[in-house]
Amino acid sequence: MADHTVRDPHSFDKAALEYHSRNPKGKIETVPSKPHSSQRDLSLAYSPGVAAPCLEIEKNPADVYQYTGKGNLVAVISNGTAVLGLGDIGALASKPVMEGKGLLFKIFADINVFDIEINEKDPDKFIEIVKGIAPTFGGINLEDIKAPEAFHIESRLKEELDIPLMHDDQHGTAIISAAALLNALDIAGKDISTVKCVVNGAGAAAVSCTKLYIALGLKPENVLMLDSKGVLNTRRINLTEEKLDFVRESEADTLEEALTNADIFIGLSKGNIMTPEMLLRMAKNPIVFALANPDPEIDYNLAFQTRKDVIMATGRSDYPNQVNNVLGFPYIFRGALDVQASGINEAMKLAAVRAIASLAKEPVPDLVLMAYNLTNLKYGRDYFIPKPFDNRLLTDVSIAVAKAAMESGIAGKPIEDFEAYRNSLLDRMGRNEKLIRMMQSRAKSRPMRVTLGNAEEINVLRAAQILVEEGIAQPILLGEEKYITEQIEKYGLQLNCPIIDPASPEQSEKRKEYRQKLWELRQRKGINEYLATRLVRQRDYFGPLMLECGDTDALVIGYSKNYRNVLKPVLEVCKKEPGIKKIASMMMILSQKKQYFFADTSINPNPSAEELVEIARMSDMTVRTFGVQPRIAMLSYENFSKISDTSKKMAEAVKILHAKYPKMIVDGEIQPDFAMDADHLEDYPFSKLGDQPANTFIFPNLESANLSYKILRGMGAAQVVGPILMGLQKPVHVLQMRSSVEEIVNLATIAVLDAQLKYPKTS
Repeated sequence: MADHTVRDPHSFDKAALEYHSRNPKGKIETVPSKPHSSQRDLSLAYSPGVAAPCLEIEKNPADVYQYTGKGNLVAVISNGTAVLGLGDIGALASKPVMEGKGLLFKIFADINVFDIEINEKDPDKFIEIVKGIAPTFGGINLEDIKAPEAFHIESRLKEELDIPLMHDDQHGTAIISAAALLNALDIAGKDISTVKCVVNGAGAAAVSCTKLYIALGLKPENVLMLDSKGVLNTRRINLTEEKLDFVRESEADTLEEALTNADIFIGLSKGNIMTPEMLLRMAKNPIVFALANPDPEIDYNLAFQTRKDVIMATGRSDYPNQVNNVLGFPYIFRGALDVQASGINEAMKLAAVRAIASLAKEPVPDLVLMAYNLTNLKYGRDYFIPKPFDNRLLTDVSIAVAKAAMESGIAGKPIEDFEAYRNSLLDRMGRNEKLIRMMQSRAKSRPMRVTLGNAEEINVLRAAQILVEEGIAQPILLGEEKYITEQIEKYGLQLNCPIIDPASPEQSEKRKEYRQKLWELRQRKGINEYLATRLVRQRDYFGPLMLECGDTDALVIGYSKNYRNVLKPVLEVCKKEPGIKKIASMMMILSQKKQYFFADTSINPNPSAEELVEIARMSDMTVRTFGVQPRIAMLSYENFSKISDTSKKMAEAVKILHAKYPKMIVDGEIQPDFAMDADHLEDYPFSKLGDQPANTFIFPNLESANLSYKILRGMGAAQVVGPILMGLQKPVHVLQMRSSVEEIVNLATIAVLDAQLKYPKTS
């Protein structure tokens, strides 16, 4: 999944090494999927219990899918001869890349992966090794194998194995670019059967792309392909077998000559080889797919400066229409595995192409718009390829591939109920990482100024560096400048952010301004001018005053002090939202499969029923900002019984909520384990929660909420983000004590999203 955020290479390489070496080493691990705590569990898992499934599989080999994980296990296999942009670095050095591919399979389609690096360059020996280990897997993804050997390896393995197999370097780019090409032709008003296409590059990806375009209707005689020596025409000699298929009778020898009156340019070569003059030679509404990474064959902005009618895609995430393999391979394998297909054939690839192309023409869901911080996204020149965070890819592409496998007769286990299958796919992917990625993507679309308190702390500084490098925020470091710069130098950080030292001479004018502001706010609440002069030299007051006076867009403070002590100056300076009597806080709990929201975790010790109503309302609105439909449970240790004072209070809050806000999905009083279990909820058919589990929990008091999330945090059972302050006019969020770098980055990301909502674009 290509990412082209501008970063300092040295610091990013250092961060990458730290990331990969962090315990546990690498990026993927094996986790038991069955109970294993008792002696009986172990006896069932291994000896003697394991003999039973072994014998069943011996009698009926297809039962391997019933009794093992083969059906959801893909091998990512390479010999390291063509790794990313690194070339032939060898099998061992390719392992981080293969682990990374495994991670993408898991997070996008919930497919388990073993990465296998084979130290063998002889194609036939490589084939025999892969064939020997193939029974372990439900599918095989070949990766980073150089051409022309890659063609031979894939061709033979497809013939000799009976499981889904694909060389993603060839077919991944082909499938995504083909979907984009169908839509680009539609926008240009051109017929694929009549257009002239120029393909620059003659490697594995270029050959596969061109063959797929031809399968979609592109006429072979209308294609000119170039390698590093020029056009593959009849005057060329000593060409490989794969290149011979694309030799054409043509007077053109150079790219410039080939592009004359061409409708399509497909670049799978190297950066900046297409000049404006070449682009000007192309036909009206030229389609330019400049897919070289990191630098396209022609710069995106230069192309549009040259011709306003260009229809363009690149491999970059920072321009519209990114041709990104992650739009395809996870879902193609998902569909193929789920019908136990004996291969990945042309029908399945074409089905994926058409599903991806069709998806771009459909109305874009709010969740996708929110992920990219857009108000509108319509099919056209700037959007003809779906976005990677579009959840519909999982269902639409997987289903299309599964149906094509069934229709072409290679499905070993046809799907009978596709609506149930669609729901099962959605159930797979509630993973926390996706929500974090979507939030960061939204933040990157309009990074805001975020002041980070306690900036002398190394975790805060490391978080600031990530925020800068990823383009999530524009950090401002608040603290004692001497110690901040010492820490930056000590740890070798490449960090060039504004540093604000409240006590420094440079801030004397700001201190005067802030003293006056603080005195105006608190002159009838115990603060005189002398005290205000003292307080503005303290970061705990200086930070909120920066926010109140418009010198920052958001504030993230805390880390080393008691929560209430940090919050006190904030509440003295920052105003509440209109109509809000008491602010509250929420924790986002990101478990392995789902996200949950807990409130109030930090502020109100024992809220009344009316205050609980306000907390529930603020929680409902906050959860919606993350693109999640809130389903709120008002918690108690009793289910719908109103016996204790606690349950009576929660029931009263529910009564008010149902009367005042009938559209809210909220009910209680209810125990949390019942609210999280669809089977338990069926016992209460009268509940507004229905049979769908709750995801937002309003606790009866501070103790229960705070202890609950801290137990989860301490166990490492879930990732905890927050506390997220609710009810203030300005974006302020307070860190937990000793927050990790990841927790600081996540809370700063939320602060950016909060600021984006509170300060909408004016143009």
